[in-house]
Amino acid sequence: MQGLMTPRPAVIERIRSETEDTAVYTLRFVEQEVQQVYGFQPGQFNEISIFGVGEAPISISSDPGIHETFEHTVRVVGNVTRALARLREGSQVGVRGPYGKGWPMDQLRGRNILLVAGGIGLAPLRPLIQDVLRRPQLYGSLEILYGARNPAELLYADEYDIWDAHPQIRLRLAVDRMEADNLSVAGAERLRRARVALERYDGQVGPVTVLFERLLSSPPGTVVVTCGPEIMMKYVAQGLMERGFSPDRIFVSLERRMECGVAQCGHCQIGPLYVCKDGPVFCYKDIRYLPEAVF
Repeated sequence: MQGLMTPRPAVIERIRSETEDTAVYTLRFVEQEVQQVYGFQPGQFNEISIFGVGEAPISISSDPGIHETFEHTVRVVGNVTRALARLREGSQVGVRGPYGKGWPMDQLRGRNILLVAGGIGLAPLRPLIQDVLRRPQLYGSLEILYGARNPAELLYADEYDIWDAHPQIRLRLAVDRMEADNLSVAGAERLRRARVALERYDGQVGPVTVLFERLLSSPPGTVVVTCGPEIMMKYVAQGLMERGFSPDRIFVSLERRMECGVAQCGHCQIGPLYVCKDGPVFCYKDIRYLPEAVF
């Protein structure tokens, strides 16, 4: 347990801004021997520590096949993430992990995948997309349905052409509305980004479930993976079950209230389950009726 709770120092090698409040941090453990043995499964998370501030559980968003570095996509939502946003390349943070149960990779092998994400929920699904790109022979088709509040908040926009050009991948986008928030008080860079995103956007308008109207995936031979706001995942699961998808082929990722990462603090408990240990990825049929779950 002591080893599990001890952060190891990691240096921030690169910071890449994605949206006004979200950035991708490329990290590398300071101790070479730690980095050499470090590995993770798509869907797992690390605990990121800002010394003197605290720590927060954050999904790993990089290709699991790359072992020299790893990445976290971080949205500023609390004290730890605000402190992280103030750091610069070359700064150090603490990292412990990986923790949790990731996406059911054994059940995805040889099958078609329907991936439905909302907002920052695309981050823990990006390693799965990258694994399909790197080892396409292990998978069937991959249909990606991704939604955000507006075009300026879509993550990984620079990668869409690569995803959509792949013969096994189909990408479709949806946004809640076609204007960015608070542009009247936005800085010049945010205003520029928002305008560029609006000009380039050619997807649909509405919740991500509007994309079900032209769904290519069908229940036989398809596994569903979804991550985003819990209310979004509720309607995604319900909408897909109405189309014949079985709840035992739908997998969701939860991250609410996680703290310690090793099922000791009890903050993330839902009924008999601990999100940090038994999840964050769950089969939908196992949690849809649990107390406190929105499903």
